[in-house]
Amino acid sequence: MGISDFMRNAAVQKFGQDVLMRMDAETAHRATINALKFGLVPAGNPTPANLATSFCGLDLPNPVGMAPGFDKNAEVFGPLAKAGFGFVEVGTLTPRAQKGNPTPRVFRIPEAMGVINRLGFNNEGHEFAFERLKGRKPGQTVGINIGANKDSEDFVADYVVGVTRFSPLADYLTANISSPNTPGLRSLQAEDALRRLLAALVETRAAQPRQTPILLKIAPDLGEAEMDAIARTILESGIDGLIVSNTTLSRDAVAGLENADEIGGLSGKPLFNLATRRLAQMRLRLGPDFPLVGVGGIHSAQSAIAKFEAGANVIQLYSALVYGGLDMIEEIKSGLSQTVSERGLAGVSALSGAAVTDWAEGRITL
Repeated sequence: MGISDFMRNAAVQKFGQDVLMRMDAETAHRATINALKFGLVPAGNPTPANLATSFCGLDLPNPVGMAPGFDKNAEVFGPLAKAGFGFVEVGTLTPRAQKGNPTPRVFRIPEAMGVINRLGFNNEGHEFAFERLKGRKPGQTVGINIGANKDSEDFVADYVVGVTRFSPLADYLTANISSPNTPGLRSLQAEDALRRLLAALVETRAAQPRQTPILLKIAPDLGEAEMDAIARTILESGIDGLIVSNTTLSRDAVAGLENADEIGGLSGKPLFNLATRRLAQMRLRLGPDFPLVGVGGIHSAQSAIAKFEAGANVIQLYSALVYGGLDMIEEIKSGLSQTVSERGLAGVSALSGAAVTDWAEGRITL
């Protein structure tokens, strides 16, 4: 590609991003899904060799993943891999289809690169996603994020159904118990409830022909005692990894801005410091070898590097793409690769935990 072609493509991408920002948030999201489905998003650049890594037994071309919430119904995991993500997590998927909460339910906070959502696990249910995932091509690493229906009489039973249904297809499964938009769901983070949930998931997996890794996704709105209990329960449970973190109910980072008082979970750049501190605190509790996914507020190469230094093995992002577009993936991968080279490291995994104590104790912020 010549310089003129690059500039033209960059201009087209900028125009497209401007158009999307003029739409309401959910319409823009649907337009982006359609663009990916019809091949209107360019392929990513070749991934630098020093970004290859492994996570929970999976070999990844790079450690930058698409967080769940974007491809809720497993429609575009293939195009997202082509766009440059090292792995894609689809969902959240519930056993039965549900509409979610009334609209409007997604609110941008442009001044802070933030987003508030109260979607409520809107999705088409297990079966539609299962049919799409059956056609997955080799080499596409896809995690499946499972949840519970809002009106379920037994949340744990819904997660068990998710493990049974998707174990044959998923590269890993994530039990999402930390969305603030399903009443009562976050109560599964309490020690006794969490022990019951994880025991049920591990027992269910043991009965499957394929032993798929199971991860847990937690909220950032946790105190020290709650983190202690979660770490203790995880290490006793036999699950394979932890994702830190989901959206926050806190509004400290966006106080006074338009839409800041909307009900729901806050994501994007304003979440970064809180989520990254929680990541580091869980790394210290779980030890240096337990697999951790760092997510929440990544918006640049610098912030991606910080997630690794706070203890992540791999990272995910979504909300910042609302403002920066998919070309942000290339910026982040380039920055990670350059940092690995400049520090003389063997690979990106060597970045993990380089500043974990400073992040855990709040001595570093971005």
